[in-house]
Amino acid sequence: MAQSNELTLAEVAQRLDARAVAAADRLYVAVAGGLVSDLLSYVMANGRPGQVWITIQTHPNIVAVATLARLAGVLIASGFQPNQTTIARADEEGIPILVSPDPAFVLAGKLWEMGVR
Repeated sequence: MAQSNELTLAEVAQRLDARAVAAADRLYVAVAGGLVSDLLSYVMANGRPGQVWITIQTHPNIVAVATLARLAGVLIASGFQPNQTTIARADEEGIPILVSPDPAFVLAGKLWEMGVR
């Protein structure tokens, strides 16, 4: 649960006009930073607990990587949509997935403006 001065994933979703498609009940976690990559191995090596991960990847392996790195959630950019298998796995693991029509570059800029580093 986030402290009063921390930005939550729910606030990020609202401010980005992003839609939660998985684990929507887990959006009140604090966002401790951000990461942008489409390489799973990069996220596995460099992801930190509490980060929100921006990607265009949609397959179920994103859930495994987010779980391993203990990320706050996954933000899928450019209007890409996860399939039902990915959504079901994210719900099982408690990994929020948000989707946005904005490209990753724009989302990263908006998160930066919100103070997410």
